[in-house]
Amino acid sequence: MEFKYRGARAMVMLHDHHMREFLDTWRAFKASGASLPQTEDTDYVSEYTLLVHALRAARGYMTWMCQQLGLPDPQIKPTPGADEIEAQAADYLDHVLEQWQKPLVDVEEDRFGEVYKARWGVDYCIDAMLEHAVMHPIRHTFQLKERMARS
Repeated sequence: MEFKYRGARAMVMLHDHHMREFLDTWRAFKASGASLPQTEDTDYVSEYTLLVHALRAARGYMTWMCQQLGLPDPQIKPTPGADEIEAQAADYLDHVLEQWQKPLVDVEEDRFGEVYKARWGVDYCIDAMLEHAVMHPIRHTFQLKERMARS
């Protein structure tokens, strides 16, 4: 893939890698019998809601960036619910990552410094949102590996 801004290309490729690693780790976590920490966070009710959270976030980061940059909707399907996510996770992740490949290809580098309010109320430039999108699955992968090591 050729991007006008190679930094975006790197982030898209890193996101792909780390989302796939997260799904592999999630599967190992589920098979291990380890548990998630007790919390009132609805994304941690079960391993299934955590998987929905990670996949929904991957969708949300790209749709947000496209909205802010005035790009067409990336056509990422809504994330399956917790009751069906395990059976659909691999196909859905492939779909999300495929839809991540094209939207930012023709965006000039200077646009990645534009700052917008994220859906959770924090100001982010597009570059920082890409970095956040890459770190999100890394953080959850780390968390799940730690939980497995403790059990």
